[in-house]
Amino acid sequence: MCGVLGIFNSKENAALEVYDGLIVLQHRGQDAAGILTFDGRRYHIKKDNGLVRDIFDSRDMAQLKGNIAIGHVRYPTVGAGGIEDAQPFISHSPFGMAIAHNGNVYNHHQLKKELFDKDKCLVNSDCDVEVILNIIRSSFQKQRVKNLQLENIWKAVKSVYRRAYGGYFVVVHIAGYGLLAFKDPHGIKPGIFGQRKNDLKTDYIFASETVAMDILQFEVIKDVGAGEAIFIDNNGKVHSKILQEKNWTPCIFEYIYFARPDTTINKISVHKARIRMGVKLGKQIKKAKLPIDVVIPVPDSSRSAAYGVSQALGIPFKEGLIKNRYIGRTFIMPNQEVRKKSVRYKLNPIPHEIRKKNVLLVDDSIVRGTTSKQIIQMVRKTGAKKVYFASAAPELTRPCLYGVDIPSGKGLIANKLTIKEIEKKIGADALFYQKLSNLTESTKSHKSFIKKFCTACFDGKYPTKGVDKKTLKENEINYGTIEREIDGNAPTDQLTLI
Repeated sequence: MCGVLGIFNSKENAALEVYDGLIVLQHRGQDAAGILTFDGRRYHIKKDNGLVRDIFDSRDMAQLKGNIAIGHVRYPTVGAGGIEDAQPFISHSPFGMAIAHNGNVYNHHQLKKELFDKDKCLVNSDCDVEVILNIIRSSFQKQRVKNLQLENIWKAVKSVYRRAYGGYFVVVHIAGYGLLAFKDPHGIKPGIFGQRKNDLKTDYIFASETVAMDILQFEVIKDVGAGEAIFIDNNGKVHSKILQEKNWTPCIFEYIYFARPDTTINKISVHKARIRMGVKLGKQIKKAKLPIDVVIPVPDSSRSAAYGVSQALGIPFKEGLIKNRYIGRTFIMPNQEVRKKSVRYKLNPIPHEIRKKNVLLVDDSIVRGTTSKQIIQMVRKTGAKKVYFASAAPELTRPCLYGVDIPSGKGLIANKLTIKEIEKKIGADALFYQKLSNLTESTKSHKSFIKKFCTACFDGKYPTKGVDKKTLKENEINYGTIEREIDGNAPTDQLTLI
């Protein structure tokens, strides 16, 4: 889960706009950030570890000249996490190219070796976007391109689809030619195309979420299609082509946790989807006939779902936990020790809303259980009589191959334990998980064309080809930050491919 932006601007202020866009996409990655611009002759780039506001100053922005810019915020799932893996990346030949992406290529390590052995391309980092860059570069070289044509670009993107397995949304600038964006054939990662008309020309934007377009006053044209490539040439003309479309299966975790609630992805409002999740969950909880006094969200991503729960139950919704805005999202913290330490700094209870009450806490999901346990303990110490816990997502039991930091099943609390055992482990008086069928039904919208979602982390149904026990084991060894484990509640040889 990263955030990516690409702007084709009619004015010389593309970097400033990308900066503003990255600020509102900061929730998608807090490890590193970068901005690259092109002034018609050369690339200018600044990237570093840290938050957007801490990396760029007025001097940097003055040096980032040009009307074309690419920006990125990083949430690392591969690589060591150093500055050498920060995006965007540059290749100086052929033509000169710059690239950034959101997603994960799970055969990245094999491709890195293959590119060196067969294509004579050195991938110098552990970042999988550099693999994609070199596949494009190699395709251009094999085509012996001198004057780049649209068909050369389409062939290069097809070569990425043929060789790189995973979920990704990619933005590429080709010096002297234009700005390219494309999405994986299953449309797993979000990517939106927008425009802003002015007196002279039309400006264009590619972004991971519509919130970046809102702040920059762009209007949405469309979601980039599954297996679609869109190219904006130097004259501002837009070219698009579906190159390899499969069944659209966007990541459902975007709607549960990753995306901001004021975002719309695939014509589905994240806020409305989360409210519907809450209503479904609330109806399920209602059957238990518990003496609940108050519904309290675990801020921030569960707030919409908690509101839906309170509506279904007819029980007051209250803000009982206050979030420190200067602490990052604990799920995307780099290691478990940092997560443990940050939870208490991140949240502080409001005693008036909790003391002597039966509290229902609603969170977006339960991943490792560490955060949930600490929050429950905190609420008990504040004086709650009973603490019930509800997850807007079903039980997470499987590794993710597409960019969520779940490379293994072993660190997932629901991988080995039953709901009753988890209830006891985290210290809840009662525990409720969303049903998967209710989750998918909640996420669908009559305005959207999406019929299925990637739910592999819940049910092991991986949409991309060739996912088997060996693939998962290699992914775990190559990318794993959690202890090695593959056999969840159902063994991986029973994983289903869509």
